[in-house]
Amino acid sequence: MKLSLCMIVKNEESVLARCLESAKGVADELVIVDTGSTDKTPDIARAYTNHVFSFAWRDDFAAARNASFEKASGDHCMWLDADDVIPADMVPALHALRQRMERENADMVLTKYVSGGCVYYRERIIRRSTQFRWQGRVHECIAPHGKVLRDDFTVRHLGSDKPRGARNLRIYQAWRAEETLSGRDAFYYGRELFYNRLYTEAAAVLEEMLAGDGWYVNKIEACKVLSACYAAKGDHARALDALLHAFRYGAARGGICHAVGRLFQAAGNYRNAAWWYERALACPDRSREGDFDLPEERTLHPLLGLTYCMYALGDKAAARIFHERAAALAPDHPSVRHNAAFFADGNGSPDEVTRCRAQGAHKRRTF
Repeated sequence: MKLSLCMIVKNEESVLARCLESAKGVADELVIVDTGSTDKTPDIARAYTNHVFSFAWRDDFAAARNASFEKASGDHCMWLDADDVIPADMVPALHALRQRMERENADMVLTKYVSGGCVYYRERIIRRSTQFRWQGRVHECIAPHGKVLRDDFTVRHLGSDKPRGARNLRIYQAWRAEETLSGRDAFYYGRELFYNRLYTEAAAVLEEMLAGDGWYVNKIEACKVLSACYAAKGDHARALDALLHAFRYGAARGGICHAVGRLFQAAGNYRNAAWWYERALACPDRSREGDFDLPEERTLHPLLGLTYCMYALGDKAAARIFHERAAALAPDHPSVRHNAAFFADGNGSPDEVTRCRAQGAHKRRTF
């Protein structure tokens, strides 16, 4: 099985070499399509491969991805972004995955993607065929079909300092003016509006998306973002309703339960908050279903919430137990360190994870 590594890049001189060094030897061919760099990105790319091509950018990530696959000659194509890396301990896992794909005649492999604190699965290696085409001007994807495998081979998204501004929002706004967006694309458009603090517009788009067709995982996440929109507008009743609406679409998620707990805690209803934090702790990792899993929302954050709530309820012994569980997970976390000092000297009160940190956990580059 010949594997081509395909990338689209633009003004990535600060991170491209880091990515390409991590990917040395993992593929039989490296194809890089530059979409209009004005820095040294093309020169860096040519130091690693002769297959560097130009593509006229037209506000369409799928078009650029498809162009990169069309330049490849491999049986399968693997993609990376310039601000991704393949961890060194994952290189043997990728070689083993290639052998598995050949044995099982796989068309597509969904593998783990780690971006900050978020873990999810993306289509990573795809058969080079006209049956597999990227779709979507932003947050492009290839819908899984054919012989699909899942594997724990992991790519890490480290990000870069390159400014992106409101590029994605501008693309979505123009796109929506031309045609009706799919449920998936409406979800991402609503989320982009949320990132840009256009909460009223975001809520309207997400409400419309939830009323129509769409993948259940996207609908669950849409409820979470919709709740954050209403909370930002000060409408905590509707924020709670949006979170509870998520249970129409699937089993409990740690992020949903944790967010419900936060709302009750903010309202001073510590007993209800504690109950929901306990539910968050009991939720499994659902990233293999396609969720954008934030492990801290079903581990550390509910433990910090329980520490705060149990102390507020007068159960200091329980509060200390939850603090010790949090400390075992993340001893250097600022809230854990604050609580350790509090329990040592008894001054102040236990800390809580800030709401802005939890709400800001929605990642921009997700499947």
